Amino acid sequence: MELRIITKSPSETEDIGFRLGMFLKKQKSATACLYGDLGVGKTTLIKGIASAFGIPERDIGSASFVIVAEYETIPPFYHIDLYRIEQGDELDNLGIWEYIESDGIAVIEWAERLSELPEDIIKVRMSYIDENSREVVIEGVDEKDWHNL
Repeated sequence: MELRIITKSPSETEDIGFRLGMFLKKQKSATACLYGDLGVGKTTLIKGIASAFGIPERDIGSASFVIVAEYETIPPFYHIDLYRIEQGDELDNLGIWEYIESDGIAVIEWAERLSELPEDIIKVRMSYIDENSREVVIEGVDEKDWHNL
């Protein structure tokens, strides 16, 4: 189960995020782990995911200084940014696992900083193709489900 999508603009990346957000919202409880270099468009993708929950784009920014942004949606939406976290011990002290294991949707930027991965996650890997284009690889979403969104 792997989807490969090429986006040619930030708005296309956001549209892919919206579709992923609609999928996550149907799950009621899920974790999506995002991987990719700095500036590849992870926050743009998250703006799209959040819009599926009715969260305005202006309310989503890089959570690098906040670490966890909580949104009171149904189901609850948690934007977790681990950019400034260096060790797994720090995560335990921050209570990150409470969000991951909750009855909500946790979307984690810089997920490679987790010391372990939760079960049944959706992995999203983003990479540069050129100045405007990105490859988005989504693992854990059935292609049939994706096309029915």
